[in-house]
Amino acid sequence: MSSSSSKKLNRYDATPLYAQLHDIIRAKISSGEWAPDSMIPSENELGRIYGVSRMTIRNVITQFVNEGILYRIQGKGTFVSAPKLEISGLHYTGIRSQLEEMGHSVTTKLLSNEKISADEALAGKLQIAAGDEVYAIRRIRAANGINISYHESYVPVKLCPGLNEKALEEEQLCKIISDDYMLTRSRVRETLESFIADNEKAEYLNVYPGFPLILLEDKIFSKDNVLFEYTRVYFRGDKVKIRIEYKE
Repeated sequence: MSSSSSKKLNRYDATPLYAQLHDIIRAKISSGEWAPDSMIPSENELGRIYGVSRMTIRNVITQFVNEGILYRIQGKGTFVSAPKLEISGLHYTGIRSQLEEMGHSVTTKLLSNEKISADEALAGKLQIAAGDEVYAIRRIRAANGINISYHESYVPVKLCPGLNEKALEEEQLCKIISDDYMLTRSRVRETLESFIADNEKAEYLNVYPGFPLILLEDKIFSKDNVLFEYTRVYFRGDKVKIRIEYKE
């Protein structure tokens, strides 16, 4: 990678050298000189370019890695992270709609849509009786050709008969439930937490087991206060960030 346009550090400036270097690297990323998913110069090369110790370089680079702006691949080097997709939770609108409104190409792969009997844990989540039939729906969502989220949704069969025959790859679940079953979200109870990818989710999201995911859990209620959908969405932590807004 060319370093001909590298700005030099000012050793007579009161600003510490590591802070100057931090600003230079951030500018290279912000300007696009270091493009997303491109490899940056090695620590040794950066030390030679800027005339500072490898330890200083490593500390600055590690800070960017911890912020998610850079990422390391063992045995290869350090790369620029692509900007994360910023979405609101499901209380706002469907994830697919949000991404499409931002101009992203979105596809959905349906893994399964089957009837199951709710165990006590799932029945408690849906406020139904254990043993009641539930549609268990699993999907993968991709944005711009990259798998970014794994979805698990549960809907009581008695509220949405025939839901397992709907084209969930072509239309959003929330829109089908609203249009075909007249169940429109009025209230959403939402929680957000970290999750470590297990083998199944790692495989579908093309990451390694143990990779950090963001788990968004939603219970969706109708205007009559009927809980008609319970959903867990596992997002790749390196591709997505969740925006939370509060209005007075």
